[in-house]
Amino acid sequence: MNFPLYIAKRYLRSKSSNNAINFITIIAAVGVILGAASLFIVLSGFSGLKDFSLQFSTIIDPDLKAVPTSGKSFILTDDQFQKLQGLEDISSYSKIIEERVILAYDDKNYPAFIKGVDENYNQVNAIDSVIIQGSWLRPNTDQMVAGWGISNHLSLGVLDYGKSVTIYVPKPGTGQITSTKSAFNAIECINVGLFDINETLNETYVYTDLEMSRKLLSYENHELSAIEFKLSPNAEEDIVKPQLEDILGDTIIIKNRIQLNDALYKMLNTENLAVYLIFTLVLIIALFNVIGSIIMMILDKKKTLSTLYKLGASVKDIRRIFFYQGSLMSVFGGIVGLVLGLIIVAIQQAFSLVMITPSLPYPVAITVSNVIVVMLTISVLGIMASKIASVRISKSLVESI
Repeated sequence: MNFPLYIAKRYLRSKSSNNAINFITIIAAVGVILGAASLFIVLSGFSGLKDFSLQFSTIIDPDLKAVPTSGKSFILTDDQFQKLQGLEDISSYSKIIEERVILAYDDKNYPAFIKGVDENYNQVNAIDSVIIQGSWLRPNTDQMVAGWGISNHLSLGVLDYGKSVTIYVPKPGTGQITSTKSAFNAIECINVGLFDINETLNETYVYTDLEMSRKLLSYENHELSAIEFKLSPNAEEDIVKPQLEDILGDTIIIKNRIQLNDALYKMLNTENLAVYLIFTLVLIIALFNVIGSIIMMILDKKKTLSTLYKLGASVKDIRRIFFYQGSLMSVFGGIVGLVLGLIIVAIQQAFSLVMITPSLPYPVAITVSNVIVVMLTISVLGIMASKIASVRISKSLVESI
């Protein structure tokens, strides 16, 4: 039998004759429980916000995307095209031409990005799911699909055949500009749909047909800005990426979904870390109550400790009693707090008690990683606090009675 652990359990369950010590112990236990619950709830909230933020970008972000290492475009040769078609792990891919342009409509101008796509684009990305008005564009037409924000800026409707949108882009080359016509290429488009993804994308992009974009930008026949890939269901990214790099060459870099949104991922992870550190500091403050509770218990049990020492228990054994007591209080308090946090997060998921807007509940997510992080944090800090308190026991203390 582990003698120090047995005594620690008895001390943890028993009440002290001093009510003040009982009160301090209760405060310490409640502090650990609330600290663990708060940490888990906050981490679950940030996990929910992360999933909520990323779900919009993943709608138009492919599994893999090939972009040039330098410059704005690259040439896809017929040989490379045939090799891409032979890859079994690629479910579909879409050719992309992208450039900054100026939109003109009804005496209003607005800077945006044009994204020329081929007929496979809606097979690579779920763009159809975010069309809130109108429809997706048809290939080989003069149609376009604008973001909701661009529509608001230009007062742009859908299927208004009486008014077309003019897309301008500067002509390549050098020399003196003598007129607007000589300075810009322009095409006329009919807006057939509006998409709604998020505020940034809604105010940035318009989609057009690939060949129309090629004509506008004076691109060569096989010149592209990017190629977006959708992987087959059982394909592994680590296997497909080297295959694509081998086919497309050193002038092309292959990015996955995380790399395409590296700034967003870094921002979300930084915020998550900052909140974790802040609430860990709160936990550290709460665990000072555990240290105080153990020290008060040591002083209250001085006579008992002296008796144990005289019966043969070593100072090390007596220190382990209170080390175990503090550790058990922290671990059990952490488990209770974690269960409490799980219940609160589950209630939010089921009943949406906290709302961001009248129609949007605050997003939360229960993840195994958050459970592990909370338990490890509570356990490590609790063990450290117990160690700090237990080393207060010395030979002179137990011999002084």
